[in-house]
Amino acid sequence: MNTTVEDLTQRVEASLDSIRPYLEADGGNVKISQITSDKVVKLEFLGACGTCPMSTMTFKAGVEEAIKKAVPEITKIEVINLHAN
Repeated sequence: MNTTVEDLTQRVEASLDSIRPYLEADGGNVKISQITSDKVVKLEFLGACGTCPMSTMTFKAGVEEAIKKAVPEITKIEVINLHAN
């Protein structure tokens, strides 16, 4: 089965929708910046998530886990504006 970037994008968006209410409750959000041809997802944290000291943990425990569970063919997940504190 040949999975298109559009199909991956829809599935990653659906997985993000499952955790967005938690991010939004804290004044943040996440958006897909890019999905590369080698199945790397590049995300951008928005609002409070971009500067929150807990954003690394949120990414690992929430965002990354949700995507890997829903879209196992994704090879890597990066947050382009994640700042380690």
